[in-house]
Amino acid sequence: MQRPFTLHSLQKRILAITILISFIFCLLFVRLFFIQIINGKKLQTKATDQWTRDLTLVAPRGTIYDTTGAALAVSHTTYNVYVRAREVENPSYVSSFLCEVLDLKFSNVYEKVTKKNISEVLIKMQVDIETAEKIYNKNLSGVFLAESVGRYYVYGDLLTQLLGFVSVDNVGQSGIEAYYNDLLCGQDGYSYVQSDLQGKEISGKIRYYIPGVKGSDLYLSIDSKIQLTLEQTLEKIMVEQSSKSVTGMVMKAETGELVALSSKPSFDLNEIPRDDLETLFSSSKVKAVTDTYEPGSTFKILTVASALEEGETSFEDRFYCPGYRMVDGQRIKCWKTSGHGSQTLVEAFANSCNCCFMDLALRLGKDRFYDYLERFGLGKSTGISISGESGGILMKKENVKNVDLARIGFGHAVAVTPIQLMSAVSAITNGGDLFTPSIVKKSVDNKGKETNLINTSCKKVISQKTSNSVNFLLEKATNKTGDFTFVEGYNVGGKTGTAQKYDENGRIATGKYISSFIGTYPANKPEYIVFIMVDEPSAGAYYGSIVAAPYGKEVFGGIFNYLDIQKQKEDVNIEEVIMPDLVGKSLSEGGSELKKIGIFYEVDGEGGIILNQLPPAGTTLKKGDTVILIT
Repeated sequence: MQRPFTLHSLQKRILAITILISFIFCLLFVRLFFIQIINGKKLQTKATDQWTRDLTLVAPRGTIYDTTGAALAVSHTTYNVYVRAREVENPSYVSSFLCEVLDLKFSNVYEKVTKKNISEVLIKMQVDIETAEKIYNKNLSGVFLAESVGRYYVYGDLLTQLLGFVSVDNVGQSGIEAYYNDLLCGQDGYSYVQSDLQGKEISGKIRYYIPGVKGSDLYLSIDSKIQLTLEQTLEKIMVEQSSKSVTGMVMKAETGELVALSSKPSFDLNEIPRDDLETLFSSSKVKAVTDTYEPGSTFKILTVASALEEGETSFEDRFYCPGYRMVDGQRIKCWKTSGHGSQTLVEAFANSCNCCFMDLALRLGKDRFYDYLERFGLGKSTGISISGESGGILMKKENVKNVDLARIGFGHAVAVTPIQLMSAVSAITNGGDLFTPSIVKKSVDNKGKETNLINTSCKKVISQKTSNSVNFLLEKATNKTGDFTFVEGYNVGGKTGTAQKYDENGRIATGKYISSFIGTYPANKPEYIVFIMVDEPSAGAYYGSIVAAPYGKEVFGGIFNYLDIQKQKEDVNIEEVIMPDLVGKSLSEGGSELKKIGIFYEVDGEGGIILNQLPPAGTTLKKGDTVILIT
């Protein structure tokens, strides 16, 4: 039996319908909330992608300046060439024209020009403005130009390794360009245009333009004039010494700032050899930071500083050198196998006597000597802002025997990077403050905000008294014939080094050496330190005193001229002498003759008779020069 229709049942139905409608509206409201509020930006971006086409406008990279404000690396306008295949009217003609002006292969271009399933395809990046104008003036349908940025290095083959370079899409790949890429790169902009369903541009519609934001500028501690002096000298070494490579640095001793840094061979940063990866890799390394070597006698600066600080030696201390020392039953030779005889510490340092420095290392002992080596920063990276820094090689202390310790004392059985040694010598000579070496002083963003990038922290490693003593030793070691004679009229200190190289199996490589020189100015309170390292000189000589020191003298001369530094002593005139003929004479006779005319010598060989000499007889020399006697 059917129930009668009542007002109560009607109200229930209306209530149910109302609830249902309210629920539906709630769902719609929630859905709209998610679409418009939660996912609004995301969906708007997708929609924009569907009805617009965009071209990236690459932001200019920040400019890199030297310490004087001279621009080293700048950005300039280039163009990227794109094709929208759906809009190309004559693919063959367009492909031929682009191949001709862009120097590309026809088949590759034609494939891109006819690929209509892709809305837009890149033909070539970083086209110069002259070529871009040729393409623009043709007014080809479907061919577009997008403004981009190229990198130009003002001095070309200068600061190659330090500045580094960028990829074709403006990403830093080496050197400062890579290490500070996030600061230099800036923020790209975009150009938008409305298009139809097939991706074709709708004529007459609004274009949108969002400009890029330029990257931050960097100001280096490098002085391009001193850098040029250094690089010209390194090029000269490569030619005259026929070396495998050469590395040089100039550092401010009081702050650890590098004012010049280079290695040769190198290449022009505006003509990067991207098709020769081996050359590109080897010539773009900052070898002063990445490569380790056995320093030889330049390391003696660290040894004597440690011994003086610990009170294990003094200027009055005497050492006897018979030409060797017996340590742990092994015979370790001095470079002068006939021996230096009895000598003071000052004389032993000037003579670079290995026996003296073996004694100093053994007096210090393993624990104390290693404590100082670690203080000087050996066995770990310096923290310089260059990628790929090596920490050097320092034997584990627990494995070190006396024979190892003796060799470390004169710079063998240890490997350092040039920047490690430079940093340590800077600390020893500046009064004892070890700084983190720096190359970038500050950054300046597009709004003019400056940020200091120099690490000013330092730690005390030795006393001022020890520093003064080492500076005196360096001064006497370099100015052998009197004060201010190494660079006439200037108080320059320094130390040379010669070390053998090792092959892949750890054996001494026959005839392969590394020659080096570290110089300081002024010697009594250094402001500048110059470092020269010559890898595998092959022009006949290999001692640091002959292969590296004369070029260090040239770098100092260039610095004095550029900074207009006046001589400390005007009346220094070094007498010229003629190299005598010593071939066939005994080593003692030849040495005696050279001593009379004020010429120093290095001995290559262990015999007693002179078989050859460098330079040959009749060569004009200056008193204080060093020659080689081959026995």
